[in-house]
Amino acid sequence: MRFGLFIPQGWRHDLVGIEPADQWRIMSELATHADADEWESIWVYDHFHTVPVPSEEATHEAWTLMAAFAASTSRVRLGQMCTCMSYRNPAYLAKVASTVDIVSGGRTEMGIGAGWYEHEWKAYGYGFPTAGNRLARLREGLEIMRQAWTTGTATLQGEHYQVDGAIVRPLPLQQGGIPMWVAGGGEKVTLRIAAEYAQYTNFGGDPETFDVKSALLRQHCADAGADFDAIVRSSNYNIVVASTEAEVSDRIDAIEARVVPYLGADEAADFVAEYRSGSALGVGTPEQLVERFADMAARGLGYQINYFPEAAYDRSGIELFEREVMPALA
Repeated sequence: MRFGLFIPQGWRHDLVGIEPADQWRIMSELATHADADEWESIWVYDHFHTVPVPSEEATHEAWTLMAAFAASTSRVRLGQMCTCMSYRNPAYLAKVASTVDIVSGGRTEMGIGAGWYEHEWKAYGYGFPTAGNRLARLREGLEIMRQAWTTGTATLQGEHYQVDGAIVRPLPLQQGGIPMWVAGGGEKVTLRIAAEYAQYTNFGGDPETFDVKSALLRQHCADAGADFDAIVRSSNYNIVVASTEAEVSDRIDAIEARVVPYLGADEAADFVAEYRSGSALGVGTPEQLVERFADMAARGLGYQINYFPEAAYDRSGIELFEREVMPALA
């Protein structure tokens, strides 16, 4: 099993109560911690407005953070789960990502998807195209990026994107270009796109969903003449871990209490409902997490990207996960 760590950036109300002037320091310190430890990668989300509801709380921009992390870390790999293709022209995005790869010394990952958060689409003037339209843009954008990173130029007269000899140099430092993570479990289109373009996928991480999506990906790979076993399958997990179940409950209480002033009592209860339901694989004691994730590894999960909702305020859960969960699965 390989491990990535989400850095809190505000999107999930995970920097509330921290002054904006202090937020970069906290993000940077967590990135430095991951860089010095056993984490393979750090990740951010590509969103502009908070969830579960849009608010005036901070949401830091993903690719700006990518550039900052590229310059302030030395080992850990850098990703976003995931960039929305339609938020930036793909030739421009290829150029940005290539520059980040140069700054980082060849440590960039490209998580990419079709996008879904309607509120921010409309607020930023992008409209909100149909799912079919968004997926078509994803496919065209991936073709542009693949050309750009392998040849240094891109030309495509697509339905949604038209580029004519766009020069993307210097090339990324990584041979063959920046690794592609195609995110989403859409069974007819997204997984087919993943079979054609991805080195990594990212879809639902519960056992039933993971098995179904894996089987469909295998079939799409067979149809496309791609090597299913060459694609690393990943999932994202929300982690609330403590030595005892009582302490886990206390941690969830603290998370809920922290967001009540910003979301209200009812919305805050909904915010942590998944953690309390018993269905979240990442909520429990280290022994419980090891058992669940070992089962996922047996199903073919090769990479988990972990989000700790308390990370900006309390690093002890991360440190416990590092001591007792990661070694047992690695």
